[in-house]
Amino acid sequence: MITIFGKRIQFFRPRSIWIRKVVQWFFFAFIALISINHTLIANGGGIAFLSSASLHALCPFGGVETLYTFFASGMLVKKVHDASLVLMGIGIFLAVLFGPAFCGWICPLGTIQEFVSGFGRKVFRRRFNHFVPVKLDTVLRYARYAVLAWVIYVTATSGTLIFEAYDPYFALFNFWSAEVAPTALAVLGVTLVLSFFVERPWCKYACPYGAFLGVFNLFRIFSIKRSETTCKADGACSILCPMNIPVDSVKTVRDHQCISCLECTSEAICPVAKTVLFTSKGLK
Repeated sequence: MITIFGKRIQFFRPRSIWIRKVVQWFFFAFIALISINHTLIANGGGIAFLSSASLHALCPFGGVETLYTFFASGMLVKKVHDASLVLMGIGIFLAVLFGPAFCGWICPLGTIQEFVSGFGRKVFRRRFNHFVPVKLDTVLRYARYAVLAWVIYVTATSGTLIFEAYDPYFALFNFWSAEVAPTALAVLGVTLVLSFFVERPWCKYACPYGAFLGVFNLFRIFSIKRSETTCKADGACSILCPMNIPVDSVKTVRDHQCISCLECTSEAICPVAKTVLFTSKGLK
């Protein structure tokens, strides 16, 4: 038994939702392939049947960015593809059912942040992901809604994809290209450095798409629920949550930062079977 920030937890080797890692790295490899192939096609090589695929076409946030322009004029913001609207719709459908599963299972930027964080966790151990003071962290978590509002406003008023110049996701898969703005590379670099100390810093404090999907946590159909009758209240689910959500103090997780990674459930961190579950049913 150890004590961390006032909470006593049983020291054990947490299991992992291994299928999540498989899915994450599959999409990371897929997006990397699309991006590299897009560059090769432009230079006369690459895989021909993937020639029309691009990062912009596979970005669901592009659908959010162009929504105002689409309804106002029937047009899309330059560089945004029709596929982005379709992917946005799929993302909303999944978010209504499962919350921001895209963030926890699919987003390649989230995957690379977790990868870097693995090294930070080995260095700092129990101190990792707890460097930011709680009061400051609480305020900073709402900054991504300001970013979302700014992106929607400037895109609607300018008719251009301005966020591309700051987007670490775009920089991650195009850092070798002249298309990437220095500001986007700088944001990516800061994100990766901070990931050594804080789990998913971009997701917590700046991601506009994460802010958009986070709203669906308030009324999603399937949620993470904790059984108060079997819970030992040892704090493991909260302390090891990548988003620092106090799972052990609520019956149903409705936090706007939850990414539906399921790492707090009884299949992963919680040592008591059927105590923290992903379900639509109520638990006692």
